[in-house]
Amino acid sequence: MALEPLELYRDKHHACLMFSDLIEEDGQAVQANQFLIVDGDTGAIIDPGGNLAFNELFMGMSKHFPPHKLSYLIASHADPDIIASLDRWMTSTKATLVISRVWERFAPHFTKVGKTENRVIGVPDGGGHLPLGRHELVLLPAHFMHSEGNFHFYDPVSRILFTGDLGVSMTSGAEAREPVTDLGPHIPRMEGFHRRYMVSNKILRLWVRMVRQMDIAMLVPQHGAPIMGPKAIGDFFDWIENLMCGIDLFDDRAYQFPTAFIDPATRQVRPALHAVQGRS
Repeated sequence: MALEPLELYRDKHHACLMFSDLIEEDGQAVQANQFLIVDGDTGAIIDPGGNLAFNELFMGMSKHFPPHKLSYLIASHADPDIIASLDRWMTSTKATLVISRVWERFAPHFTKVGKTENRVIGVPDGGGHLPLGRHELVLLPAHFMHSEGNFHFYDPVSRILFTGDLGVSMTSGAEAREPVTDLGPHIPRMEGFHRRYMVSNKILRLWVRMVRQMDIAMLVPQHGAPIMGPKAIGDFFDWIENLMCGIDLFDDRAYQFPTAFIDPATRQVRPALHAVQGRS
């Protein structure tokens, strides 16, 4: 049975809840977080997830906000663990999908014909301010971290920045409920993912330059634990600002005619291959 959501923030009119353990941890699917933001009588789900999470998330959020009043499904990008459940949300709520214009015409492939008609807000590359109850969410450009059309979501009330696949750590759902306040010991859980899934150091530096100007209390990724407090957040900025990743690490060794054999019976590759920097 899923745990109660982690309360990231709450005041009289505003709440941010994180669901971290809605997927069975059997090793077949990556751990993922889903988020409910409520402002007065308006609600939004950030990165609602795939079909594995839908039933638990729908029932779990219903205890805190009526699904029929949900205004938005907000997607950082279009990966399956972000919006593969879109058809079911389009059927069971009247919510509008908010997603990058890059993915606006791809997202309907997750649904039956006509389900998304007049129910998609395509966000331009520069982002924008999206009304949410008496307040708003800021849709921040985060392109190529890791998706080519990608946004992060800043809630000025809670001062939480929801960072999608940036700041991700490989943890269990229970471990994801424990905010990180000391970054050093946490880096080994993040490093392999960021080296492979972030596109380049140039992109990371541009992003850091933008967000250092903001008042952020917590960075909350779509996988793993939140990063909380000025020291840990500052250390995270320093770390990724200098991280070589993605195309920085690739050369001609990554583009060779294959010689390995993929055995369909064992689902193994012979000989075993390793990705860039020896990371499988």
